Amino acid sequence: MNAKWMELERKMHESGVDTVLITDPKHVYYLTGFLSNPHERFLGAILQVGSEPFMLVPALDEAAARAAADVTEILTHGDTDNPYEVLKSRLGELKGTFGFEKEQVSVAKFEQMKDTLGFGGYTDVGTWLRDLRVSKSTAEVDKIKHAVRLIEQVLSETLLQVQEGVTENELVAQVEYQIRKLGADGPSFDSMVLSGEKTALPHGVPGNRQIRRGDLLMFDIGVYADGYASDITRTFAVGELSPELIKIYETVLAANEAAIAAIKPGVTFASIDHAARQVIERAGYGEYFLHRLGHGLGIDVHEFPSVHGENEYRLAEGHVFTVEPGIYVPGVGGVRIEDDVLVTATGVEVLTSYPKNLTYI
Repeated sequence: MNAKWMELERKMHESGVDTVLITDPKHVYYLTGFLSNPHERFLGAILQVGSEPFMLVPALDEAAARAAADVTEILTHGDTDNPYEVLKSRLGELKGTFGFEKEQVSVAKFEQMKDTLGFGGYTDVGTWLRDLRVSKSTAEVDKIKHAVRLIEQVLSETLLQVQEGVTENELVAQVEYQIRKLGADGPSFDSMVLSGEKTALPHGVPGNRQIRRGDLLMFDIGVYADGYASDITRTFAVGELSPELIKIYETVLAANEAAIAAIKPGVTFASIDHAARQVIERAGYGEYFLHRLGHGLGIDVHEFPSVHGENEYRLAEGHVFTVEPGIYVPGVGGVRIEDDVLVTATGVEVLTSYPKNLTYI
């Protein structure tokens, strides 16, 4: 039983939970090392107090699970089986409180699970996994660093294709091609390339707008590699920019650097959001910073914690999250600069290394 399972069992003892069923594929990977998308089929990792964990996987995934998972016992179910009946035959009569991740279980699945397994009391263990995941191990940080290096290579290769007349969608296609060519598992979210006035849309949708001189050009892209995510945003100038756009860029860069300078163990996430927001407010653009400063990063591209001005959760060594201030002025344009950062024992390590000074293409 690895350290993650041991910590989970400790929580079970504390909370009076006898059996835990984990069904989020990301959490199954986190606990066992087996990464899979089961689609509509059942995938679960199970722990009972005082016993070794085991897995129940679709029969077609058995070989892959045995090769990757560090769990000895692996049960399977076929497409015509009721997976909860398979679980019942292995678990027997459930005693005490049953734990599962509420966010992963629909009402229909809950009813089927309860009717078959026959448990009484139940509790949500999703927050237990969230709290386990928040501090990254050295091995996890290494995987995130690898994902960061890949997306920065993708960005460098894609920028070679930027010229007047190319469309946002064509650049998105180039991003997606480079992601696969360079060996990533895939994008960690829908790749976003926006230009001109569309950069004022924080979550704009790329289209067939052609790149023109005087445009801002924004890339918000990331990859999954070995199950871990990266997420980076850089904004470029296509030819000369107006004085206002230059001011917006310099303000966002200053906000990004102010937030990073404020990062160290013990401070609150709220305080680093404030550090960035104050820079933008002093420059007169406070109303145009429309979102939180960032979000946790790991086996999900958006995970706990949320980095916003009301989050009093304190930073600790091993936390990994994004720092991504932005200014978005309708009809004019927008700038976002996003880095991935790691909290160290004494401060911060910026995992992204792609240059942030205003670059003219």
